[in-house]
Amino acid sequence: ISIIGSGYVGLVSGAGLAEAGHKVICMDIDTARIENLQKGISTIYEPGLDDMLAANIERGHLDFTTSIETAVNHAQAILIAVGTPPSEDGSADLAHVLSAASSIGKVLTKPLLVIVKSTVPVGTCGRVRAAIQEQLDSRGLDVAFSVATNPEFLAEGVAIKDFMYPSRIVCGVENDHSEKLLREMYAPFNRNHEKMLFMDVHSSELTKYSANAMLATKISLM
Repeated sequence: ISIIGSGYVGLVSGAGLAEAGHKVICMDIDTARIENLQKGISTIYEPGLDDMLAANIERGHLDFTTSIETAVNHAQAILIAVGTPPSEDGSADLAHVLSAASSIGKVLTKPLLVIVKSTVPVGTCGRVRAAIQEQLDSRGLDVAFSVATNPEFLAEGVAIKDFMYPSRIVCGVENDHSEKLLREMYAPFNRNHEKMLFMDVHSSELTKYSANAMLATKISLM
């Protein structure tokens, strides 16, 4: 598994997946951040994260790179976990997500599952697919790839616990192969009872916004 973006979501997800036994590469364009992470120095504070990073770097389950080519060539599944900050009109700025998608398309040579982990508006996965396909077309290549969504539900301060012991794992997929890969990926987190919820891609994108809206409503009512 490779993860593009080594911020809050990317780093917690990378450490958690490595802890579960996967071979994970986290990729980021921030050279200083990657150099620190390679030394086991976390760029964010989250209880338990430093120890998990150090243990999995030592086991050889977790590595870091600034090379998109290394990340794509390593992966059966690649997660896009870059930031989507609000733009001036309040909408999500998808520049980083679409830039990551284009970068994947520029170096893709084998079948790949691209999983959008970032919080994105409904319809974004279609734009991610188009951005990858545009690069493949410009290179004259016909490479099969799928796009799925897997929104995060991590609370700061307990993100490691939220990732390792999820109450639900929401996945939006467009074919059976994507579902199979996601089931393999999350099998270690799904032992006690079925936590995985599969739906179409648009429904999965909407589920994340619905959960956020519900949380905001609960807080405002309190």
